[in-house]
Formats: sequence, C-alpha cells, structure tokens
Amino acid sequence: MKKKQEYKLFNIMQIRAFLRVAQTGSISQAAHNLFRTQSAITRSIRELEHILGESLFERHSAGMLLTEQGKSILPRAIQILDELQQVPPLIDDTGSDFSEPLWLYNVMRLKIFLALYQLHSTRNVANSLDITSSAVSAAIKTMEQGCGAVLFRRTAQGMMPTKMSRKIAPSISRALNEIRRIPEEIAAMKGIVTGTVHVGALPLSRAGLLPKAIINAINAHETIKVATDESAFDRLVSELRGGNIDLIIGALRHDSSVDDLDKIKLFTEELILLTRPAHFLTGRDLIAADFDNIKWVLPRENAPSRHSLIKAFRSLGMDAPQPVVETGDPTVVRELLLRSDMVAVVSSHQLEYEISIGVLTPLRIHLNETHRDIGIMSRKGALHSPATRAFIRSLKEIIPGGPSGTLESPFYL
Repeated sequence: MKKKQEYKLFNIMQIRAFLRVAQTGSISQAAHNLFRTQSAITRSIRELEHILGESLFERHSAGMLLTEQGKSILPRAIQILDELQQVPPLIDDTGSDFSEPLWLYNVMRLKIFLALYQLHSTRNVANSLDITSSAVSAAIKTMEQGCGAVLFRRTAQGMMPTKMSRKIAPSISRALNEIRRIPEEIAAMKGIVTGTVHVGALPLSRAGLLPKAIINAINAHETIKVATDESAFDRLVSELRGGNIDLIIGALRHDSSVDDLDKIKLFTEELILLTRPAHFLTGRDLIAADFDNIKWVLPRENAPSRHSLIKAFRSLGMDAPQPVVETGDPTVVRELLLRSDMVAVVSSHQLEYEISIGVLTPLRIHLNETHRDIGIMSRKGALHSPATRAFIRSLKEIIPGGPSGTLESPFYL
C-alpha cells in the first residue's frame, strides 16, 4: 500500500515547474516559458515542497536559488523530463520538431500503461492499482491519442503490447523509477540511506559475493532493502535498461551487445573441475585420457565460460566436453556431484563454501586461459540511488585488496 501512496503523491507537472524555476531562477520567467500563471507555478512548487517536507528554493530579491535539498533532486528532475521527452522521437523518427508530450505527464497514466504492458489484462491492472477498468481503458485511450498509434491489441492471450509499446516502455519505466527515488535523495541529505536496491544476480555472484555484500550493506545502513533477480542474463539486461533493476553482478560481458552498459571489474577468477571427495579421479595428477567417458556438468551453452572452457580443453589435448547437464545453479551442481560420478566445470568461487568444508573437491588439473572478469554492470548514464551507491561501496569493500584484483583459486594446487 505504501508504494501506491508514493506514486499518488507525486505530480510530474510539479516536477516540470520545479525544473523550469531552477533553470531560469525566476517564477515569472518559468510561468512565461510554460504558458502558465505565476500563481500556478508558485502553487506547484509549494505543493512539491509540502510533499517532500523540505524547502527547495531560497526566495531572494534577485530570484529563486536552489537549496541543498533542491540541488540534490535536480539531476533526477532533469532525468525524468528527459526520459519522457525521448518518447516522441521514438514514435516518429523523421527528425521532426516535437511539442512537449504533456499527455505523458501523469504518473497514474504511466503506471497503468506499464501495468497493462506486464499483466495483459485490464481487470488485473484495475485490481492491482485499486481503480476501475474504465479508468484503465480511458488512460490507454489518452496514451494512444497522444502518440497517434495503437499500443495494445486484444488477443486470445490478453491485451498484448504492440511494437510501439515495446519501443516506448523502457523510457516510461525509467522515468517512473526516477520519481520513486526523489524522496530517497531527500532522506540521504539527512544522513538516512533508504530504499530498495534491485540486483540482477548472475550465477557466479549468488554463493558468496552477493550474500557478503548484502550483509555488509545492511550492517552499514539498516534502512536499506535488497531484492535479487536470478533471471537469465538477457532478461536481466532488459530489466536493467528499463530501470527496473539497478545493477547486475557476475561475469562481465565485453561484446558489442552490451556497449550501453557501464562495467566495473571487481576481480578476476578462473574455472576448475569439481567432484565429490570419493570420486575415482581425486587425489592424483590427471591427464587427458583420465577423462574418457566422463559425464560432464557444464555452464549453459551461451555462458561466456563455455567458450574459454573449450579453448582450455584443446590446449590440454582434450576434446571439448559434451555435457549431460547444463546449469548455472550452484545447488543443482552440488547435488549432482554428491549423488554421482559426474564432473562439473565451475567458477573457482561459485562453490567455495562446499570446497572449504570438504563437501566437494577440485581435481588436480589446471584449466589454462579461463580467467574471467567478475564485476558490476549498470546502465550508462544511470543516476544511482543513495541505496545503490551505498551497496556498490559495500560490494567493493569485501574484495580483498580492493576492486580489480585477481583472486586465484588455490584449490587445485
């Protein structure tokens, strides 16, 4: 219920007025630029200040000067309007000049659009937002009139988004997420780091790195919450681009498909071969022939580690392993190894705890050229929330020697 109230409080037109006053330093100039009365601009600023519980401007004879609180939310106000003003060029890419998309400046309307985009049902959207189905239909009709295109088509599977919906949804999603973070910036000015950090957790981060970072962050800031998403990489990147998650932790990708992401290297690690302690290959140096007829547990086919793994096997004079199981889930890997004679190729830190207590055992063979960068991926240009900034600091603090180190595995020695 708290989240619903949060969105009802904020008005994009108030944020628009705040931004124009900040840019011009004048109520009268802002009113002139926005074709509104001075009293309407003044009222919008006062309402926004009342909602936030802080003064955003100092009133001087020379004009309106931002307070420190006003300065703290200014970048997000700019980002919100920029995101929404990107929508018209997505609708019409002819290079035309566009008027301001006032039809987008309604938080509930944008929430309805995104909810229908995800739920595909007018009734479900109405229930989730505690509004009527007719209100949902009216909001979508206004959106469609504004963009001059059909946004949803009725099908047997429900109200499905059109290509136009898919084009504009990320910008709308990012704008709403920026609105949600405005109160968090104000709280941070008072020394209170609050809010939820949404983390995309790739397999390599789940066993040790991410839990340690969460504990470190929560110990430092009790009001922080963390929500993790364990979806496949492509899904996580899509959510990251839409602003629905703040960062992805795991093996860094360096290909052109993720050029729009910032990457922070935390450390480098490598792959090892792992079995149960009583496996017939443990306790001795191994050669290629020892791996004949082995049943392999490997990372998924599209995982970066699969490519380096094939190179490593060939450098040892071995054929590329053919998996009987493909998985990135540490729990699945552990149970498979404990209950069979399978051999798994895993990150040297993915099952670090099981190795440290002797539940699983690395084999004595070195996989050359399987080093991988582990780190953080985030959207370029993203304004991290105070909670996200604190979480990233906590993540860096738990890396021995600091970020960009090399964590070699001692397990196969």
